[in-house]
Amino acid sequence: MKRTARLLAMLFSAATAALAHGAEVQVAVAANFAGPMQQIAEAFARDTGHKAVLATGATGKFYAQIAHGAPFDVLLAADEETPARLEQEKLAVPGSRFTYATGQLVLWSAKEGVVDGAGRVLQGGNFAHLAIANPKTAPYGAAAVETLAKLKLYDRLQPKLVQGENISQAHQFVATGSAELGFVALSQVSRDGKFTSGSGWIVPAFMHRPIRQDAVLLVKGAANPAARALLAYLRSDTARGIIHSFGYAL
Repeated sequence: MKRTARLLAMLFSAATAALAHGAEVQVAVAANFAGPMQQIAEAFARDTGHKAVLATGATGKFYAQIAHGAPFDVLLAADEETPARLEQEKLAVPGSRFTYATGQLVLWSAKEGVVDGAGRVLQGGNFAHLAIANPKTAPYGAAAVETLAKLKLYDRLQPKLVQGENISQAHQFVATGSAELGFVALSQVSRDGKFTSGSGWIVPAFMHRPIRQDAVLLVKGAANPAARALLAYLRSDTARGIIHSFGYAL
């Protein structure tokens, strides 16, 4: 009896410890959302006991990795098409997809006074390099190309374009001075409605297709309680407050 009691006590103790530490969820995060997601992951761990393990990169590359069996539980994409495609291909849980944020594109320079409030600096063309994310794999890059086409500047400025693998690399090109200007995510250069450095022009929404960013539960995370908890947490007031502070529409 004593041995059984000790065994039950050990099992209860182990279960309690596991519950206290929560579970882990592997999250593929679009590069533009890295900043807010780091803050959300910290709040998520504090409030639920679960741990979100983050990997950031281009949405298009994440799609290829997931299709080849990458062990992600949740995808936070930079578009709405990729999660829908994963759902159609039975790689995501039907009905789990929703828009967690709508991104804003900004033309940005790391230097003060370079970019005016209407983006007229593009018309002048007095710069050697204009950074964008790869439009084939990064929705913000596609939005940048659409904006230049809308302004009838794409053909003229194409020789000056330098492509980053994702929006983080495009931002890095501008931040380090490798490119004088770049189209980046507003979330990368602003907090609470103000630019944190440099100068920028927030591109009007009508100049490109809406950058609706969808989240989806992947098949590999269907039985993971932490994965479902994270998706629910993204809709909480705490998460929405963080998302809004980084310049996203909700």
